Amino acid sequence: MDKQTCLRKIVIGALGFLLLAASGIDFYRSRNLKEPVVLGPGVTRVNTLGEYFAGVRGTVNDCNLYVLEGKEPGATMMILGGTHAEEPAGRLATWIIAENAVLEKGRLILALSANRSATTVTRVSGAYPPDFTIPTAWGGQKFRMGDRWSNPLDQWPDPEVYIHYPSRQYLAYVDIRNLNRTWPGRPDGSLTERTTYALMEVIRNEKVDVLIDLHEAELQYPVISTIVAHEKGRELATMVSMVISDTEGFNIGTEYSPKNLRGLSHREVGDYSQAASLLLEAPEPFLDATRGRTDRELLLTGRDEFVVKAGKHGLLFEKIDEKGWPVDVRVGRHTSTLLSIFETWSADHADRPLVCTNLPRYAEVIANGTGHYLKDPAKADPKRLAFE
Repeated sequence: MDKQTCLRKIVIGALGFLLLAASGIDFYRSRNLKEPVVLGPGVTRVNTLGEYFAGVRGTVNDCNLYVLEGKEPGATMMILGGTHAEEPAGRLATWIIAENAVLEKGRLILALSANRSATTVTRVSGAYPPDFTIPTAWGGQKFRMGDRWSNPLDQWPDPEVYIHYPSRQYLAYVDIRNLNRTWPGRPDGSLTERTTYALMEVIRNEKVDVLIDLHEAELQYPVISTIVAHEKGRELATMVSMVISDTEGFNIGTEYSPKNLRGLSHREVGDYSQAASLLLEAPEPFLDATRGRTDRELLLTGRDEFVVKAGKHGLLFEKIDEKGWPVDVRVGRHTSTLLSIFETWSADHADRPLVCTNLPRYAEVIANGTGHYLKDPAKADPKRLAFE
């Protein structure tokens, strides 16, 4: 080998090593980005998931559980954000609750990162941004951008076929890392299965009356702009749908949880606990297969000419125009729907009410922006600061 060829290989190897090192540093920073949560006036304590099941204690999925307790007794609700971490409106809605809401009656348990592992990775070959920033009056807050599935660094390898427990229904192999395909979980299963088992332990031990799982969906997915309800929650979901469509300025439908599709929260939680289980879906063009460049702008504005064109050809299950589906609209849909669930539940259960105040409605989130409701961690009491 002549000196010129040898030198060329050394240079190429060195450049490859530098590229590998730079990307490794970037991945490490993204995975370990600390997301601050300023504990609002309603948060009375912060537990961890591992306190309910040792099988997740100390793991990446030993997530925080924020508890808001009213001065008067009532029902208990649990809200999950981050089941699918590539659907940020759910996480942002729970952030607003944790930093602002006050429970007057009843109790609320919040998971901002139900599948924390999924917040530490983006979809392979999806060209997702590693993070995004919500503008605020104090400069903006950065959040990790996640994936639909647990990070393969935390759970590997995937099986050839995923056999759901306990139904033994065959599902896609990758869904063994999908938090919304592994309910009710099992104590000796994969990390994701152990996580849903731990969440079930919270639901059972804390005697949760209503579980709400917050999601977003691509516009080409038929289950969109809706509340998916287990039969225990059908009347509640139907009434909420009618009230919102009449008073809030947007429409939301209802779907009944299918009994033959296993592993989903709206089915298994209702079947394996005392809780009524509901799942909320808001539109997110960022997830559509027909989208253009998958960047932070698309994530935040929900505007994409290719998705609009798909709509003109009748390929979508939700409307879209040049205004798109901004993140404030998606977050506001969730907060208003949650408030309507509180109010409807309380009207039907006077002996076990759920009364929540200081939570913005749909029109307020759109008018003020999501960032208006995020608190500056630099000004927070360190004792009232947590990290996701």
